[in-house]
Amino acid sequence: MATPVQLPWSEELLTYDFGPGHPMSPVRLRLTMDLIRALGLLDHPAVSVVESEAATDAVLQTVHELSYIEAVRAGQYGREDESRGLGTDDNPVFPRVHEASAQIVGATVAGARAVWSGAVGHAVSLAGGMHHAMPGAASGFCIYNDVAIAIRWLLAHGCERVLYVDVDAHHGDGVERTFWDDPRVLTVSVHQSGTSIFPGTGYAQDVGGPNARGSAVNVSLPPETSDVPWLRSLDAVVRPLAEEFLPQIIVSQHGCDTHRRDPLTRMDVSVDGQRAAALLIAEWAEQYAGGRWLATGGGGYDITSTVPRVWAHLVAASAGIELDPATEVPRIWRDEVRKLGDGDVPETMGDGRDVTFRTWLDGFDPENDVDRAIMATRRGVFPWHGLDPLTT
Repeated sequence: MATPVQLPWSEELLTYDFGPGHPMSPVRLRLTMDLIRALGLLDHPAVSVVESEAATDAVLQTVHELSYIEAVRAGQYGREDESRGLGTDDNPVFPRVHEASAQIVGATVAGARAVWSGAVGHAVSLAGGMHHAMPGAASGFCIYNDVAIAIRWLLAHGCERVLYVDVDAHHGDGVERTFWDDPRVLTVSVHQSGTSIFPGTGYAQDVGGPNARGSAVNVSLPPETSDVPWLRSLDAVVRPLAEEFLPQIIVSQHGCDTHRRDPLTRMDVSVDGQRAAALLIAEWAEQYAGGRWLATGGGGYDITSTVPRVWAHLVAASAGIELDPATEVPRIWRDEVRKLGDGDVPETMGDGRDVTFRTWLDGFDPENDVDRAIMATRRGVFPWHGLDPLTT
């Protein structure tokens, strides 16, 4: 059944641009919106696109230090501050860096507001998911942490339990840090192990602050993890925690840099696997969170093939629209990609992978690296929630 879903959007979001050669190219967003349009998703009655506006300083300050916001503004005039992560190779300053970053926050907060008010069941902030930004510093291509700010907005407006699910290849460290000692927010990050990738954090023993033990959940996976074990890990950890925690809303980050084509990571998750993850989260939102779900984009640097298809599936999953991975990619969109000079243009909306996975109740394999990672997380976190890590 279709669910009303809102896409907060502004062309200003495309001005978040670190410059030529930087992996975080705004082309990925433009191609995503063009693909969503070409597939007819924007014409579906369940999907509405709403103009979003930049977040105010007051909203930004719910997470970020005022002195940092001022440093970001100064960056617009070429003033670098590497002590705050501004002007580094990852986070070069650029004209309108503050406005562009505040636009992303505004879109994600607008999505949170729409869902929490009951105007829609779901919202998707495609430009959002800047999960590395810290209260006083930029990090990992992220200037302002729109996800953390949106969660703060929800808490300030009466929400008492938020489940945050992060499936980016990189640990969602900025969101975890913000809510490390807040038992109202359960942060779950399923990512490539920090022993092999930025930011080098997010291990099974990292379970939250003294007032919120068990509120931080990290599944640290070995490089080359593929669809079936990746989905197994997500289901084995998130589903029982969601059932116990009973969030009032799920907020998720859908960085698709877990794909085997991504140039910055070493994972092996297909478009089909990412679609399956979105469908799982949609199911959990319906079962455990009163149908309320705010999804964001995130990482993903295979910008012409992977990102647009994964996020088109995310919008379809949010709206309850069946989009078969075997669906042919619209020719008009393929022609657009070819004009960009990318010789590898996808023909279908999936990669042809079978993503059927065994649930945890089918048994634990101590010889399997991913199963050992899952068990480490369950042993570290589940007892804090009164759950049995072996059998739940």
